Amino acid sequence: MVQVPNDVYKLKTNEQLFIDKPLKNLLKEIKPKIKMADATRNFPDYFSFRFIDREQHRKRGVNQIPIVIYVYVKEEIDWHYENRPKDQELVWTKEDAEKYGELTVIRIRVGGKE
Repeated sequence: MVQVPNDVYKLKTNEQLFIDKPLKNLLKEIKPKIKMADATRNFPDYFSFRFIDREQHRKRGVNQIPIVIYVYVKEEIDWHYENRPKDQELVWTKEDAEKYGELTVIRIRVGGKE
């Protein structure tokens, strides 16, 4: 479904395909590599996914908002910066996809532009 970053709006359009389903189902539909992720632990908890890394994010201008996918989940996200590798706290890994893949999607938001 998402072949290039600008396709992320298809996720919102087709949101009902992912609601009450595991996060891994949504992740399978995203072909560009997710380079940066963050989790916000605030009811409801959510992930924010970006297709740029930390350095690319820093180089962007103040008014340049990168594409972001916000995925809200039903369960609490067990995301602790202090337990993640130093300088890699925001890197999304295959292990993250496996660890969080069973969390239940309850909402999707998208924003920014490439």
